[in-house]
Amino acid sequence: MFRRLALLAVAALLSACAANQVNHDFDASRDFAAYHSWSWKEPAVQYRPDDPRIQSDLTDQRIRQAVTDQLDSRGLRQATADAKGDLNVQTYLIVEDRQQQVTTSYGGGWGNPWNGYWGAPMYNETRNVNYKVATIQIDILDGKDGRLVWRGSDEQMLSRTPNPSDRSNAIHETVTRILANYPPR
Repeated sequence: MFRRLALLAVAALLSACAANQVNHDFDASRDFAAYHSWSWKEPAVQYRPDDPRIQSDLTDQRIRQAVTDQLDSRGLRQATADAKGDLNVQTYLIVEDRQQQVTTSYGGGWGNPWNGYWGAPMYNETRNVNYKVATIQIDILDGKDGRLVWRGSDEQMLSRTPNPSDRSNAIHETVTRILANYPPR
């Protein structure tokens, strides 16, 4: 029972660590107000590693829809199939194994120096916690010269058993956080 509580505390700590700040970078010499349309640079979603357990048409659809929704809300319109957009968009889903060392203390004495201490002896247990982190990276390239004009990324700890709506929500929230910095101000 105590061990389960300790693991629950570890999970809470790891989830707090997962709330990283979004990374973004951009070409300050570009006039972002001149961009009005966009199109996908195929393959629109690339996976690292190229693992069939990670790569799926469903994930591809979710990422594409989240990016489309966010770019649309920022006034950019997706170019028609026969037209070329002012911008090309490509995304990456990168999954990495990570490890964190966690120490839990058990036992310990109660009391004070004047009346003495009592209780069980204190001991520490240190263990390694393995987990996976997924990073979504969005690259926005100039449609004319093909050069990168904006990049944003964010990472999130992967859950072991999310249902489809949880996956969709996680992708949508991550893409929303990333593209909140577009266009740069």
